[in-house]
Amino acid sequence: MIFKVYFQKNFQQVPVRELTESIFVEGESESDVRKKLIAREYNIEFVTPVSGAYLEYEKNSEDFKVESI
Repeated sequence: MIFKVYFQKNFQQVPVRELTESIFVEGESESDVRKKLIAREYNIEFVTPVSGAYLEYEKNSEDFKVESI
């Protein structure tokens, strides 16, 4: 399953909407994705599964790339 992860790169800073970034990660569950990203020290705000029409919409974006961790 593919998950969209919203995060801040700086773990020490309070989340600011304008600095929020996102990546797509393949994993079995939300907790699996969070475990895979521990080494990157991201300040993860939200993890959501992406499927169906929403996944097709995201695939049409030029920034769509699934991280293999």
